[in-house]
Amino acid sequence: MTAQVWASALSTVCQPLVILYLIVGVLLGICIGALPGLSATMGIALLTPITFWLPKAQGFAMMMGLWNAAIFAGGITAILINTPGTPASLTQSFDGYAMYKQGKGGLALGINTVYSFIGGIISIIMLMLFAQPIAEFTIKFGSAEYFMIALFGLSMMVAVSGGDVLKGLLLGVVGIFLSTIGIDPINGTMRFTFGSVDLGAGINFIRTAEVLHQIYTRNKEQEAAEHEQRKHNLALGRVLPPAKQTLRLLPRTGIVSLIATVIGAIPAAGGDISAVICWGNSKKFSKEGDKYGHGSEEGLAVSSAANNGVIGGAMITMLTLGLPGDSVTAILLGSLTMYGLQPGSKMFTENADFTAQVMLLMILANIAFLIIGLLTAKVTAKVLNIAQPTVWAAVSILCIVGSYCIGNSFTDVIIMLIMGVVGFFLKVYNFPTGPLVLGLLLGPTMESNMRRALTLSRGSWSYFLTQPISCVILVLVVLTFCIPLIMDARKKRKS
Repeated sequence: MTAQVWASALSTVCQPLVILYLIVGVLLGICIGALPGLSATMGIALLTPITFWLPKAQGFAMMMGLWNAAIFAGGITAILINTPGTPASLTQSFDGYAMYKQGKGGLALGINTVYSFIGGIISIIMLMLFAQPIAEFTIKFGSAEYFMIALFGLSMMVAVSGGDVLKGLLLGVVGIFLSTIGIDPINGTMRFTFGSVDLGAGINFIRTAEVLHQIYTRNKEQEAAEHEQRKHNLALGRVLPPAKQTLRLLPRTGIVSLIATVIGAIPAAGGDISAVICWGNSKKFSKEGDKYGHGSEEGLAVSSAANNGVIGGAMITMLTLGLPGDSVTAILLGSLTMYGLQPGSKMFTENADFTAQVMLLMILANIAFLIIGLLTAKVTAKVLNIAQPTVWAAVSILCIVGSYCIGNSFTDVIIMLIMGVVGFFLKVYNFPTGPLVLGLLLGPTMESNMRRALTLSRGSWSYFLTQPISCVILVLVVLTFCIPLIMDARKKRKS
């Protein structure tokens, strides 16, 4: 794109009404992303009919603001109440909630804001500079490659098992089985639904076990002491991460953002897969990997950069190839068509001005949620000082409303309550719940693509080894297990 195109696009996005609609979208995105059970996809789907009546620059300003802010805001509830606002925020709850319990809630919110911004900005820069090469690479992914990507994500079960690998693997298998409930992805038949039409959409991900477990383990004296400690820490006003720490983590989060961009550009891959892969591998290769899951500021920074880093990648696939990088861009494709635009090479030639506007709007959306997130972090952190019973009641209501809104079915509410009770007993008996959620999220991707690949190869498993990209990913899966073992052996030898 020429300098003239960028200058024209900049003059358009800096118009007062465009900025106003962008800020409105960011505020809506923060509200939607922070509510358990709601998601950026749902928000974009509800907003699209409204934007039809607006000029395309203003309409896309609202949608870009909502999308970028919702992914960032999912980390807020992950940090405060151990309930991810979006599936992409799953790994943020591992370290963010631990920091909250240590009285570092304000700092955790600041880290989430800053590194979500860094991940988003790096991915948008990649979109601006390397959209075509990345798109040409990811279009080569077929069913074998998607299966290996899902397998790569599932290999992180060991990392999220909390030291009890056997229990983690067992629950991971249970999660994969639960993901098979619903409509068969290949032949379209109903399975494991016991005749219920409402189970056709499968079981969705909402965590409710945490509330029951906190009620069960409540100690009023300890709660009062922790309340005073949190109050003391929040009075220090530490929200913005120290500059020294930000610079120290910048190389690692920068690499994570680049990886997340490529993962986001793979059609149907999303922030949940990106966050799990990046967090799990960062834990294995970090000097402070043993702190991950126990309040590691590095772990939270990696998770925040990973889930926002997929946004630029998803837009790469959508704009260049007309393929949805995730569920949000699938809706945005319809929005482009609604405005008479056709994704593909013409977006960078005949419609270059609008494409530049979209990229600039994404940058402005990230700047907007960075400013709003940091300015409101102290206000948000005051939620930490609300009485625990009030928090429990609020979260329970949100979980019920959110589970109903996903499919407009009361059956989902019943499933949520049942899974909440099951999860409660798992936590009481020290079973790690992370692998269960991981299997539930990645199971459908793994199963459907494995079966498609075997259909194409007429049942030959060698198909996964004969495809170059699939073979490389398989090697990476093996290395994620072997390299940590080799490193541990070297440490023991040195000691």
